[in-house]
Amino acid sequence: MSRKFLLLAGVVLAGKAAADAPNVAVDIAPVHALVAQVMDGVAEPSLIIPPGASPHDHAMRPSEALALQSADVVFWVGPELTPWMTGPLGALSEGATQVELLEVAGTVRHDFRDLADHHEGEEEHADHDDHDDHSDHDDHAKHDDHEDHAGHDDHADHDEHEKHEEHADHDAHDHDHGHDHDGVDPHAWLDPENARVWVQAIAKSLSEKDRDNAARYQANADKAVEGLSALEAEIRADLAQSEPRFVTFHDAYQYFEHRFDLASSGTVSLGDAASPGPARLAELKARIAEEGIDCAFSEPQFDTRLISAATEGVDAQIIVLDPIGVALEPGPTLYPDLLREMAASFQACSGNS
Repeated sequence: MSRKFLLLAGVVLAGKAAADAPNVAVDIAPVHALVAQVMDGVAEPSLIIPPGASPHDHAMRPSEALALQSADVVFWVGPELTPWMTGPLGALSEGATQVELLEVAGTVRHDFRDLADHHEGEEEHADHDDHDDHSDHDDHAKHDDHEDHAGHDDHADHDEHEKHEEHADHDAHDHDHGHDHDGVDPHAWLDPENARVWVQAIAKSLSEKDRDNAARYQANADKAVEGLSALEAEIRADLAQSEPRFVTFHDAYQYFEHRFDLASSGTVSLGDAASPGPARLAELKARIAEEGIDCAFSEPQFDTRLISAATEGVDAQIIVLDPIGVALEPGPTLYPDLLREMAASFQACSGNS
């Protein structure tokens, strides 16, 4: 059998796999990267929220809305991150599959926190110092309401986002401590343990929808798990000597912090990136001065003026920390590149870069 014939057969088979593969849509770039790894050699998933947009309040473009409406499978973090997606997802065809990754068994989940409250009452928030009980998704006393998700209507208005629509323009609103931020912190992709759990769940869902490519999906997922384990070990080694004292723009990083033994001293905003009130900003500024904070992390998709105001007059450098991959090319390598860049930012903060 000639080499030319074998090459031609390979092209035909690859074309058939792509033609038969389901249309897949994904909410954010880091999750899109994980799905792209699992679908490698079969087809490419569509990305709904571009990296430069905030997932908390993105307004879909027509092309993004079309990709979502025509999807056979949708992978998304969940309404805790993107409550506005609940409506469009409800309009999907009856045969479409929705996979809410925060609800996947084995996912490490942390509750929303407010570090301002943590500093005011250390004992009251002692549970944030030990998260071993989060290693098993089913062990969440406060999340019994998540057990039944046959329909996602009960997520349309989560407590932590009940005022989300009022904050569509983050610069136009003033938001102080906001004790309504209860429930699950959705930034769970920043823990590589969750990425390992999710790629297996992604492979399982795709295999159920596309049995012809099931073996490839599973092989890709197993390869991804190996790569993610190596990535975690690499970052742990890089950060082993780093003890940065830092504050962040919004509280999006506790999954990364807990996995790699880091500790934030405060945030300008809460987990939904709503703008803070004057009292919160003044309290954070005082803490930065008192604790000798090394740096304040800004984010590329948000205005830096609030970070600048919080660090005015104190010796703290401002460094960009990107939780979603704004400057990275969407695709299978975005996830490892994202975590490596975050680790480099923490190293730069502690002077160990």
